[in-house]
Amino acid sequence: MSNISALRKNNALDKLLAQVAKEEAPADKASYVDDRLWKPQVDKSGNGYAVLRFLPATDEGQLPWVRVWNHAFQGPTGMWFIENCLTTVNGKCPCCEHNSGLWNSGIESDKEIARKQKRKLQYYSNVLVVSDSANPQNEGKVFLYKYGKKIFDKIMEAMQPEFEDESPINPFDAWDGANFKLKIRKVDGYWNYDKSEFDKTSKIGDDDRIESVIGKSHSLSEFLSESNFKSYDELRKRLDAVLTGTQTAGKPIAEVLDDEEDYKPSYKSSPSKMDIDDDEDSAMSYFEKLANE
Repeated sequence: MSNISALRKNNALDKLLAQVAKEEAPADKASYVDDRLWKPQVDKSGNGYAVLRFLPATDEGQLPWVRVWNHAFQGPTGMWFIENCLTTVNGKCPCCEHNSGLWNSGIESDKEIARKQKRKLQYYSNVLVVSDSANPQNEGKVFLYKYGKKIFDKIMEAMQPEFEDESPINPFDAWDGANFKLKIRKVDGYWNYDKSEFDKTSKIGDDDRIESVIGKSHSLSEFLSESNFKSYDELRKRLDAVLTGTQTAGKPIAEVLDDEEDYKPSYKSSPSKMDIDDDEDSAMSYFEKLANE
């Protein structure tokens, strides 16, 4: 085919109209659901049960968990501030600084706002799903598990038992660790994990089975990578937009509002009010510390 013939064919009316339709078609909404994450499910009464096995760190010198602070709240503008907190990586966070000012204003209503906007703590670990009756297809598979301080405290209690008749265990040990029986109840509208407990010590399986399971673990270091955190200035601009509908710098607020529908949080999975554990004492102490610096 000659160059002229090819040119005419590529610019035919039907092709041009098809391309226009393609470009003007609404873009598919990006999904921020991380398929690597395992999430428990509860029944109509709010109860849930599963058995997990926490897995060891895959890289030497690393902990088998990583902790991430984040903020997730709706501002008076109706927009949401859903961002990882820079304090996770020892940085300064404009939202924490703002909350510190509110907390130390001496006005009780300001303290209430600070409580709603405070940073929240989440942990990530690799787990083997031993039993999951709500989703049996997950059984025998390795996932990332996001959990809060209440469950982390149970891990610490297993490693450092309070009473003399209790033997310490390493829940992350594939040979001498123990399965974790996750028991969820709905108490006052929130998920409660108080009845969750570790079983007696056991092996995951023989050495070949253990090697196979651990080989399917996911990297935890990515949760602390630079790409998961916006800069201080970016967070400041976003916070201003969410709280007041204005920005100290950057795009005009009209453009920000237009972009709200396509706004991308800096982490993949959306937070749920029920599955975020609050650590109020440490958060409030942090606000006071900021005010004194």
